[in-house]
Amino acid sequence: MSIKLIVGLGNPGDKYTATRHNAGFWFIDALAAQTNSKLAMDAKMFGVVGKMSPHVDIWLLMPTTFMNASGKSVAALANYYKIKPAEILIAHDELDLPTGTAKLKFGGGHGGHNGLRDIHAALGTADYWRLRLGIDHPGDKNEVVNYVLKAPTRAENDAMQDSIHVASGVVNLLIKGEFENAMLKLHTKAN
Repeated sequence: MSIKLIVGLGNPGDKYTATRHNAGFWFIDALAAQTNSKLAMDAKMFGVVGKMSPHVDIWLLMPTTFMNASGKSVAALANYYKIKPAEILIAHDELDLPTGTAKLKFGGGHGGHNGLRDIHAALGTADYWRLRLGIDHPGDKNEVVNYVLKAPTRAENDAMQDSIHVASGVVNLLIKGEFENAMLKLHTKAN
């Protein structure tokens, strides 16, 4: 088993581009730039889609359905190309990790993340990989929505970009199915 679909979660539109909630989109943008992969809107897949160069069978996806309906896009592409849930990596913002941290995880709950909640429902399982990109917690659960929809500070942004760079460095291991090596490499970085 190896990763065949890499999804970055976020919200479409200029007003959300620089917000913490779009960390998953930032990851796909970075991966596409590093691999010279071309991404384009695909209405049938409800998102921005492309193949990751030079691989012909690895897909990149940024759903344009808004975060709370991300599963519609993920399921559309996965079902069409017969990609199993265990072959999917979802990159998303994570309140429960410090800013600048990136962790890989397989399965588990959605932790209140509405994008993951919708993907669970659409795929009918929680058994897929996640790349959790730490954004820290505002400290008060009533502040979460406001916090994730705001831009990080310059220092936070730099830390997030560093963690995205480090995480993109283990993607080739995930594509080869070397999940333990990828986790070891990612989790033992100064991160």
